[in-house]
Amino acid sequence: MATEYNDPASELHSVFLSGNGPLVAILREALARDTVKRERARGRRMKKSEATARVKSFIQNVHHFRDECLRDQARPPVDHVAIFDEAQRAWNLKQTASFMHRKKRVPNFKTSEPEFLISCMDRRDDWAVIVCLVGGGQEINTGEAGIGEWIEALQRTFPDWKLYISSALTDSEYGAGEVLDTLKDRPNVGYVDSLHLSVSVRSFRSEKVAAFVKTVLDLEADRARGMLPEFSARYPIVLTRDLERARQWLRQQARGSERYGIVVSSQAERLKPYALDVRTPVNPVKWFLDGKDDVRSSYYLEDVATEFDVQGLELDWTCVCWDGDFRHTGSGWQHYSFRGTKWQRIKQAERRNYLKNAYRVLLTRARQGMVIFVPGGSDTDPTRDPAYYDSTFSYLRSVGIPVL
Repeated sequence: MATEYNDPASELHSVFLSGNGPLVAILREALARDTVKRERARGRRMKKSEATARVKSFIQNVHHFRDECLRDQARPPVDHVAIFDEAQRAWNLKQTASFMHRKKRVPNFKTSEPEFLISCMDRRDDWAVIVCLVGGGQEINTGEAGIGEWIEALQRTFPDWKLYISSALTDSEYGAGEVLDTLKDRPNVGYVDSLHLSVSVRSFRSEKVAAFVKTVLDLEADRARGMLPEFSARYPIVLTRDLERARQWLRQQARGSERYGIVVSSQAERLKPYALDVRTPVNPVKWFLDGKDDVRSSYYLEDVATEFDVQGLELDWTCVCWDGDFRHTGSGWQHYSFRGTKWQRIKQAERRNYLKNAYRVLLTRARQGMVIFVPGGSDTDPTRDPAYYDSTFSYLRSVGIPVL
């Protein structure tokens, strides 16, 4: 039987939308497997294809939802409630218009992705609710507009919509401070503290992990050093320059079916000497869901997942491999991209921020603890000069992270 959220006749018909392809695929597969398992436990037989079809109507790629709305721009969506996961990653006007022109043959598209998505729900003549799930400092790719664009779209085009937001959006990592100032004269705005999830469900052993990672990335070494002892007994973070030792640590920490794996930056192209190749794509469904007997699973500690594979998802234990793309120096972080035979400095501020956020994502994927692997480099390989890694290792050790 259809539940209310996926029954078209119900006023509670809802859709969960995400532009994160791996997340959509994994959620669909996990829920389909669970549905089949539950039906069998009740003595009913259900084909996997039937369970998958049921799940697909509720969990959709946001681009599929957008394309459906483009086909008939007068017809309202069947959904009353649209939940946009990682709403801060929706595209700005430039990126949306470029995509529409290149891929959909729609010239002169004049709205950002948030504005168009709001306009789709605005077609309903009864009622609609849009829920934007927002992560701070999570923009990791070109054209991601941040939560500010949703607010600006409401200000430009939808003055009648009621807006309920968390007062925590003023925090710097959400990048919405200036935009929030424009809401002072808007009559239908409510600030609701309970909309902010202050306790992390991801790192359930300590809600302070994300704050610690933020201080580390913001180079607030003294604050980070003071925070670490507050949770390190419950949520261990360790440091090593030996990848095999990191693998052994993961296996020793995990109990039963607890999942572990290796995560790396998508720019970490000089980890290849360690047989960690970011250019070899993982199958995210196999990597996240399959068991210890499958070489494609995270358990094998062979295939690595990047920030694009793991954003919005988590493991119990992770090994974060730190390459020379994001280097600590005496003057702060330096940002690099590997091109051809050498590292090239990233100069564009937006791209530098994406790289910093990539490491923020990687360092917050573990529920229970992590090991950070910083290579030692090589005196005979100029692309892996030890200087690219030594300062980063020293900095992480200086904030109190113990060395294996």
